[in-house]
Amino acid sequence: MNTEIETNEYQKISDDREYILLCYEEMLSRINEHETIKLLQLNKTSQNETIGYSVSDEKIVQALGIYFQLITLVEENAAIQYHRQLENQNGIAANRGSWGETFKIWIEQGLGEDKIIELLSSLNVMPVLTAHPTESKRIAIIELQRELYLLLVQKENSILSKTENNTIREKIINLLERWWRTGDTYLEKPDLASERDNIVYYLSKVFPLVLEKSDERLKESWIAMGFNPDKLTQPEHYPDFNFGSWVGGDRDGHPFVTPSFTRDTLLIHREKALDIIYKQLVNLATRLTLSGIKNPVPTALLEAVSKQAKILGASGEKALKRNPHEPWRQYVSLLVIKMENTIAEKFGESDSYYRSSTVLQEDLKFIRNILIEGGAQGIAEDILFPVERTVQCFGFHLAKLDIRQNSGYHEKVITQILEKSGFEKFDFHNWDEKTRVSFLTEELEKHTPLTNNTISYGLEADNVLDYFRVLRQHISLYGSEGIGSLIVSMTRSLSDLLVMYLLMRETQLLNTNLRVVPLLETIEDLEGGDKILEDFLNFPITKNRLKLMSNTQEVMVGYSDSNKDGGVLASKWHLHKAEESLCSIGEKHDIKIIFFHGRGGTISRGGGKYHRFMESMPINSVNGQIKLTTQGESIAQQFGNQLTATYNLEMLASGVARQTMKIYTSQKEELYPYETLDWLTDKSVDFYKNMVQHDDFIQFFSEATSIDLLEKSKIGSRPARRSGQRTLSDLRAIPWVFSWNLSRFTLTGWFGVGHALKELKENKVSKFEELKQHVDSWPFLRYMLIQIETNLILANSELMKVYSELVSDKDIKSNFLNMILTDYKEGIIHIEDLLGEPASVRRIGQIENLKRREKELEVLHKLHIQYLKEWRSVMVTNPIEGDQILTKLLSITNSLSGGLKNTG
Repeated sequence: MNTEIETNEYQKISDDREYILLCYEEMLSRINEHETIKLLQLNKTSQNETIGYSVSDEKIVQALGIYFQLITLVEENAAIQYHRQLENQNGIAANRGSWGETFKIWIEQGLGEDKIIELLSSLNVMPVLTAHPTESKRIAIIELQRELYLLLVQKENSILSKTENNTIREKIINLLERWWRTGDTYLEKPDLASERDNIVYYLSKVFPLVLEKSDERLKESWIAMGFNPDKLTQPEHYPDFNFGSWVGGDRDGHPFVTPSFTRDTLLIHREKALDIIYKQLVNLATRLTLSGIKNPVPTALLEAVSKQAKILGASGEKALKRNPHEPWRQYVSLLVIKMENTIAEKFGESDSYYRSSTVLQEDLKFIRNILIEGGAQGIAEDILFPVERTVQCFGFHLAKLDIRQNSGYHEKVITQILEKSGFEKFDFHNWDEKTRVSFLTEELEKHTPLTNNTISYGLEADNVLDYFRVLRQHISLYGSEGIGSLIVSMTRSLSDLLVMYLLMRETQLLNTNLRVVPLLETIEDLEGGDKILEDFLNFPITKNRLKLMSNTQEVMVGYSDSNKDGGVLASKWHLHKAEESLCSIGEKHDIKIIFFHGRGGTISRGGGKYHRFMESMPINSVNGQIKLTTQGESIAQQFGNQLTATYNLEMLASGVARQTMKIYTSQKEELYPYETLDWLTDKSVDFYKNMVQHDDFIQFFSEATSIDLLEKSKIGSRPARRSGQRTLSDLRAIPWVFSWNLSRFTLTGWFGVGHALKELKENKVSKFEELKQHVDSWPFLRYMLIQIETNLILANSELMKVYSELVSDKDIKSNFLNMILTDYKEGIIHIEDLLGEPASVRRIGQIENLKRREKELEVLHKLHIQYLKEWRSVMVTNPIEGDQILTKLLSITNSLSGGLKNTG
């Protein structure tokens, strides 16, 4: 049955692709772009056949850039229809990872409704949006694509007349012309404000709608699985979705994130949240039209209306006169006035405005109970429930803004403060760990601050102290809801975290509930993370602050630097083991560890389907709460379309719920071949480091990829390197992955694995077979192998050879290319062996997706290489001409990124 549905999906993609391309061609024909149309017919040619076209390079890039995005829209629509058809034919539990499937599993395990609701209400899921240099799409284009998607959905209505279908087609053609004439991406490097606007757009325009749809999916699944509908009606029973952002708070290597920018970002978040809630309350007041003449009015409601109107004075009395016989409506109208006072910051009597969203939640719960007691349960669920959920999940803050800075930067800060304060030994950055911890411990026992607001301590110190003071000021005015975690990137020791305590003491933040969070990024840090966490949890201030954090400790783990550090296998395996060991430390101290996963869009940087990702994690590492980043292009891919966004939120929340329940229902855990994975990892790391630490590697990397171009990129506000040094260690992980993927090596997602598996099979054949036996029973192993295989599918050995021709030294080119191609082939052979079937049988969808783009991608790769050569030849001698070529190159990069879908 599923095979038939999958066949229908492929046919739908084919039909819709043909339809949308005919519309695209018609649009181009109408504006006399007849030669450009030939570019859209590449897929109609045979393997060796070519089409001649006389089109400027700029139009080639533009035409194919739009083509790729149209194909993605078609695939999204087909995927949604596939899930619907699967559900209609096989039931709501048929979709992998869905709430329906999760409920089915729990029913089979004998779990009761009350236990399930207890779990659902304990869930806290937080997607955190970050801006990174793989997303350059303008908001205008995002809106336009949504409009186009809705037209594609509309045309599927089988009862439309021929005239109505023609009208839709005309609208699509006109919309495509608007897209063609608009321009797809930023022509200039977007500044921080542009990136913030983009993130705020999703937080304020997309997620409130998606939250409502997501809740509906949960309720529909609950009912469809035969559970009591009346048991899942209260907002408190639903998973708590919070949202986070890094734009305006992440200052690691980002000099443009100033204290004032952080202050403004927090205020913008608050302004947007208040506006969303205000509009929903106004809408609620408009719709809550129960008549006091036709319905009995509870005394408690009349008393509440009278009391609140009296507090609000003239404005309250005016509101009552508008709807004299509608006390339910009057009550909500009074809440609207309180919100108006809150927005205008008319802080008079305490009950005339809202100090926090918690108070509004209590007011809404009151009217909910009044409605339920009066028998209007359906009305409460229909029009009040969504408002309550908005307040519950977005509060008055919209999203929590995390604050991140590098531990090395903090070392400079303390050195500057000590020097300015007259300490004889002030070179904190040169102290050993024992000396640092001793000093910080002694200093934190004192009550007298080191710093003075009137003194300048140095550039770095002033910057950090100022943004900490911004946080203090915001908390004083509005509370701490809008501020997330204080994250220390490159946490390598206890002192890196104690420094945060010292800075918090200096700015009166120690008694707040702001979390100090270690970020473990490199393989070495992941291996030593349990020791750092143990020492931190034993520190007296941490023990005292745990009650402010509900006895939880957040730990962030990074997927990017560990990959760059030791390759994909080492990264994934060390992350898995680190999560296990960190959980053990938490259990020892009787606290919950909340993991914050710093995932990127690509597999190399932790990307992948949410439910598969959750399943692969150690059981005890998911305990009802999770944070994870969504970066760059992934934001638009996962959340740009409302239905796709709803699907992804369902997969995420359901995955967290299912993995959390395993803590309570897990049987005896199976023993997995950890020693074999350790052995494989060691072999892959040695092979990986043999390449990246070779004296000639930087030259090969710099010339065979477009890393030099990405360092000049206009598609992100952040510098490509943390400190500007031209070393591999200083290079950010995103351009590291992006550059390899653009050149179709994709080796950050597979290099070293083929060699390690070959060694295992040749030298420890029984261990290889043991690994093979665990592929189906060990979710982590299967997930990792499939992810690595995906990168091997995306790689293109012929294009690797073409890009390698850019390397000036032929010996260097030959040595590295041979090493890479050999490992590539070994990876394909041995993963196929482990998984039992070739990818061509198991991964039809993935391979077909690439086939729909490959000929068009080859055109862009050819241009990419051509302009890279030209740019490199003139960028020093003729910088003006170099900048002109650079603009073309960046445009090509954007189109390639859209075609490959996951590049950074």
